[in-house]
Amino acid sequence: GHRRKNWKVRKFVLREDPAYLHYYDPAGGEEPLGAIHLRGCVVTAVEDMPDSKKYDIDNILFEIITANEVHYYLQAASSAERTEWIKAIQAVARTGK
Repeated sequence: GHRRKNWKVRKFVLREDPAYLHYYDPAGGEEPLGAIHLRGCVVTAVEDMPDSKKYDIDNILFEIITANEVHYYLQAASSAERTEWIKAIQAVARTGK
């Protein structure tokens, strides 16, 4: 949503070898819509985003900054789920291939 200025529901699959976060249309489809390369990325919780009220999103966001300095903002379903995603992505970023 950070590039198109809207938010869409996506299904994410985290892979360690190779270290990618693939995303899919939740309505189906076997081919990923895209992928985020995680090797060497930085992932952090986002507590406040300037346009969050404008786009009616909850502040359960996290950000992935790739080694190429591409920024991705994702919203989790809950605070606990956000923490799980961050931990899992950090582990893959360190150890994945």
